Amino acid sequence: MNQSAGTGRELLRHAVATIAYRGGKALRGAPESFAMFRVGDATRAPVKLVAHVGDLFDWALLMAQGKTAWKDSEPLPWDQEVRRFFHTLAAFDAYLATNEPLHVTVEKLFQGPVADALTHVGQIAMLRRVAGAPTRSENFAMAEIVVGRTGADQTAPRREFD
Repeated sequence: MNQSAGTGRELLRHAVATIAYRGGKALRGAPESFAMFRVGDATRAPVKLVAHVGDLFDWALLMAQGKTAWKDSEPLPWDQEVRRFFHTLAAFDAYLATNEPLHVTVEKLFQGPVADALTHVGQIAMLRRVAGAPTRSENFAMAEIVVGRTGADQTAPRREFD
């Protein structure tokens, strides 16, 4: 059993792979109507949340590269926005996989864009349930989450339950 903590950069890459896994589960198989589902006037539609997560990882990449910029993207159609979600994760992870310097601390990257993305992936999963299209619960500690696997092609769940 590997008990090595690794570097902060490796842990950050694992967090990105976790977002890809959990996000993939929350996005996969959602009915078309889900994209615009809203609980109330003050809530974001899922497509807007997915766009925001894409913006978060665009921002994370810029931060890592020593640049500062934020862009609020207008949501694309659902399928395109889901592809963008995985593309922005992959771009950020690819930078983390290099020997290029990080121009901000790992802690700042985690507490800002990465933690915010985890929150929004949880919101999307919760909205699926409220919209009547829930995903199955899962023991995520048993999931096969692999550093560098940031696309929609995630492994099947190992331990789901109702």
